[in-house]
Amino acid sequence: MDAGARLRRIDPEDEDQLLRSIERWVEREVKPVVKAHDHADLYPTEIVEQMKAMGLFGATISPEYGGLGLPAATYAKAVMHISSVWMAITGIFNSHLMLALAIEKFGTENQKRRWLPKLATGEVRGGLALTEPDAGTDLQGIRMVARRDGDHYVINGTKTWISNGREGSCFALLVKTNPDAQPRHTGMSLFIAPRGPGFTVGRKLEKLGYKSIDSAELIFEDYRIPADHLIGEVEGKGFLQATGGLELGRINVAARGVGLAEGALRLATEYAQIRKTFGKPICEHQAIQLKLGEMATRARAARLLTLDAAATFDRGERCDLEAGMAKYFSSEAALENSTEAMRIHGAYGYSKEYDIERFYRDAPLTCIGEGTNEMQRIVIARQWIKRNPVS
Repeated sequence: MDAGARLRRIDPEDEDQLLRSIERWVEREVKPVVKAHDHADLYPTEIVEQMKAMGLFGATISPEYGGLGLPAATYAKAVMHISSVWMAITGIFNSHLMLALAIEKFGTENQKRRWLPKLATGEVRGGLALTEPDAGTDLQGIRMVARRDGDHYVINGTKTWISNGREGSCFALLVKTNPDAQPRHTGMSLFIAPRGPGFTVGRKLEKLGYKSIDSAELIFEDYRIPADHLIGEVEGKGFLQATGGLELGRINVAARGVGLAEGALRLATEYAQIRKTFGKPICEHQAIQLKLGEMATRARAARLLTLDAAATFDRGERCDLEAGMAKYFSSEAALENSTEAMRIHGAYGYSKEYDIERFYRDAPLTCIGEGTNEMQRIVIARQWIKRNPVS
């Protein structure tokens, strides 16, 4: 799928109707259960079934293959709103959509028609299996190897920190088909890897936040997979295929950051008008006003940066600079706003009875996921220099 094929539009009325339905769903179904699920780290089975019915597992998949075909901007707005209440559940369908994107963007027509309709309905759910114990940001350092054996490949190795690892049934699996290749990325390939013999799920990884979405180890021991599961059916393209969806992935993480920043601002604003000290609501104290003013500005700037990146993506233009800026700024906004909101809540902000402590635990993930913010700044600087050469 070339860049032009990404161009998508949605009627403003249709977008408004979709976003309103998501808002109603969040209010009726999500808000009442988030606290209990988060504290128990309980997988939200009923919420997942509702997201399947709403089409969220096919949000960015083309209608040709049964998806909603949403533009990135509309998708980002939906993620923002859901994340303003419960960020974790957006990871359940975002990781899944990165798998779908890899197939739709780089797969053969047979692969698209075989897998995308099932992914769009949520009949098959999964995600990306890229990182390993010694390879995260440096994906070229992976050790998992696939060896060709007739009409199959035999895969051995371990993946870690894989979202949907326990509940998912299919993953985009990054391996080395030529471990000796130089440069290293030319020896990497990406497979569509459904569960089967030789594919086992290891331990569930406990986390500070981002609860209720499973993160796990995936272990492959002599896992045999048909050769036609190689995405694009050409070896050596895996690194580019795996990173080819990072622009949309970073827009998603940016949207999550916006949701967290706006949600924290909402909670702080509400509390500041109710809580009184020295005979008046704390929102009338200048110290609190300074915090709220900064929080509101950060949240607004994060939203605009994210929508700008999404619009660039929807035009079919390269947007690693814009997506990197949005991801970096929005995730830092989420972290700062959640921290400030906790401080505005005082001792209550440290209590599990209030929602703000969840925001405080969830926000740091956005600074790490889809590339650390340290790496984002390097990407931003490099692209900025390329776009602004000395004449």
